[in-house]
Amino acid sequence: MIANSNISSNQQTIRKSFSLDGIGLHTGKKVKITVEPAKVNNGIKFIRTDLIKDNIVPALWSNVSSTNLCTTISNEKGVSVSTIEHLMSSLSGMHIDNANILINNLEVPIMDGSSLPFVEELENSGMEIQEIPRKIISVKKKILVSNNDSYAKITPNKQFSIDFEIDFESQLVSKQACQLQLINGNYKTDVSSARTFGFEKDVDYLQANGLALGGSLDNAVVVGEKNILNKEGLRFTDEFVRHKILDSIGDLYLAGKPIQGYFYGSKSGHFLNNQLLRELFSDKSNFEII
Repeated sequence: MIANSNISSNQQTIRKSFSLDGIGLHTGKKVKITVEPAKVNNGIKFIRTDLIKDNIVPALWSNVSSTNLCTTISNEKGVSVSTIEHLMSSLSGMHIDNANILINNLEVPIMDGSSLPFVEELENSGMEIQEIPRKIISVKKKILVSNNDSYAKITPNKQFSIDFEIDFESQLVSKQACQLQLINGNYKTDVSSARTFGFEKDVDYLQANGLALGGSLDNAVVVGEKNILNKEGLRFTDEFVRHKILDSIGDLYLAGKPIQGYFYGSKSGHFLNNQLLRELFSDKSNFEII
């Protein structure tokens, strides 16, 4: 989310509720979410409807409890919601400040592996401009975190821009780089339809360890030794790096407000995205609320 003339300077919520059904990518369990409008300054909150108490989990960086192949948030009672990054990315990309997400299981449905199904429902719902101005986190200093040869950094900038590069051994993925400024509603066209991806050689190992139990060619790009296994092929020639951008936008929206800064990720993921926010908020001189 960014601040420019094409976006309301006031907070926004959705005009009407909508629901989606699907399965969890990792749990393989059926799940239903309902996204509802929320009052000003509510932020984004997940509400586990399958639990009676202690079931509210605010979508904040400080609540991230796991970054193993997805982003999981938990409240102080240990109630969690996982694989939130695609939905969070859509809320950021569509400039939704306030919403309550009712969910009847512990993992957000994977849908088609991208954030496009969420974006389309948000568009159909319509936006409600609220009476309170939006607050934005303006980055004041360069912040960098690293892990081996991966790193993520954010530097001061007049708007939110994102630059990402990946490098995989697979010849079908290899090195890819993409730089985007999220302006004029281009989140939907340039980011939202990029799907999550995995490698055929890893599927058995992941499922033996209780992961990717709901994964299929319907909700992920599967990369084989010599070809992409999905019959329809890729949606972008650089769909892999665009999906990493999609993930990062979702992870960074756990800042609780839109960020104004230049984000750069090199072979990074959910872990470093969260570490970057933790480092950013560790010192009040690193940022300014405007």
